[in-house]
Amino acid sequence: MIDIHTHLLPGVDDGSPSIAASLPILEQFAASGVEVVVCTPHLKASQAATAPHDRYREVFAELIAAAPASPRLQLGWEIMLDVPGADLTDSRLTLGGSRAALVEFAARSVPVAARDELARIRASGVVPVVAHPERYRDCPLAEIAAWRAAGAVIQMDVPSIFGSQRLSTLAEAMLAHGLVDLFASDTHVDRRSLSFARGWLAEIAPADVVELLVSENARRLLANEDVLPVPRIAVRRGMFQRLRALVLSRP
Repeated sequence: MIDIHTHLLPGVDDGSPSIAASLPILEQFAASGVEVVVCTPHLKASQAATAPHDRYREVFAELIAAAPASPRLQLGWEIMLDVPGADLTDSRLTLGGSRAALVEFAARSVPVAARDELARIRASGVVPVVAHPERYRDCPLAEIAAWRAAGAVIQMDVPSIFGSQRLSTLAEAMLAHGLVDLFASDTHVDRRSLSFARGWLAEIAPADVVELLVSENARRLLANEDVLPVPRIAVRRGMFQRLRALVLSRP
């Protein structure tokens, strides 16, 4: 498995407070089969030109040195598109130096011109990977489909499929309409893990589809390859509750 969205870079945002807090999560990921983890601290697009690359790379090197047996670590950002027109072409802003950049909108105020901004980013040579659109309030499926048509890749958070009714309802609809390209944990040193999604998806989708969502499409992004289409997945009644019970039962 490959997790492209985590907050395990210590002491830089609302995720891990320390290397000591990150290490157990990385060990759990390794034990569950996660092979690559991208650390994606928060950054505003309005601050992209002055991002603290050097300082964060120092912290990243310290984390790697402390976790030699963990999944292979890469560095990126989760970029809040708080202003239009920001230049995201610097490879230090992308996921592991690839051409893909993880981006997000404010949960309660997705801009009217979101599609145009994503299309602009894609035209610049950067593949925008939209983080957790299922969390965006009042975001219709047609809008998410328009983002994909503009060249964006859609990443769903593991927590969304067992979260509130509003979150899980939109997540279910996105899966049913084939609007999800891959999953990521978005862990903030908590119990979120791709292994939960993998086990749950295995009950409702063929093995090759599961691999697309938890491994292959993420691998393709990091390798500068086009993601493969994920077919529609019909979520049977009670399956979200099943995953919620699975997560809550884990230590």
